[in-house]
Amino acid sequence: MKEKPYKLGIMGGTFNPIHQGHLVAAEIIRDEFGLDEVLFVPSGKPPHKDNNEIAAPKHRWIMTVLATASNEYFSVSAIEIERKGESYTRDTLLELKKIYGEKTQFYFITGADAIAEISTWHKSENLPKLAKFIAASRPGYKLEWEKIDPRFRNFTYLIEIPALAISSTEIRKRVRENKTIKYLLPQAVEKYIYKNKLYQKGVGS
Repeated sequence: MKEKPYKLGIMGGTFNPIHQGHLVAAEIIRDEFGLDEVLFVPSGKPPHKDNNEIAAPKHRWIMTVLATASNEYFSVSAIEIERKGESYTRDTLLELKKIYGEKTQFYFITGADAIAEISTWHKSENLPKLAKFIAASRPGYKLEWEKIDPRFRNFTYLIEIPALAISSTEIRKRVRENKTIKYLLPQAVEKYIYKNKLYQKGVGS
C-alpha cells in the first residue's frame, strides 16, 4: 500500500499581531485540505511592509506561539526571524524542504490580496515548483482570477474565511485609541500586547 505524503500547510505572515482571523483561517484550511500540520512562520523583515509599523520579531514570534499553543495541529517556526536580511518565501520553502523532506507536499497559505501580487515576489518563477498556494479571502473581497499570474493559476486554490474581516491594522489602531481588542485575538496575546506596551504609539516596540 502506497504511503500517503505528509501534507504541510505553511502560514506565512507578519502576525503584527496574530488574531482570531489567522487562527480560524488556518483551522478551516487544515480541515478542508486534510493537512497534517499547519506551520506558522512569522516573517523577520518583510520586503513588502513598512517596517516602522512592525513589532520586533521576538514579540511577534512569542505572540504566535501563545496563540497557537492549544491546537495540536499547529506549530511555529522561527526560520525567517533567525535568517538575516529580508524574508523571501522562496528561501523559506527551500529550507523547509530540507527539514521536512522532498516527499512532503507543501501548501503555502496567504491572503488573496497577496496572491494577486505574487509575480512581484522574489524569484517568483520558482515558486510553483515548490508548493501549492491557498489564497484566503475575507467576505466581500473579489479576487479577479484573471489578475493572478498565469503561471500560478493551476497551483492556487481560493477559499473565503468569514473571520478574516478582523485585521491586524484595525487591532493596532484600537490599541492606539485605547479601545477594547477583547475577542479579536486570543486572551494570552491581548495580555502580552498590554504587558509589553506594543502598538500604543503606532510603532511596534
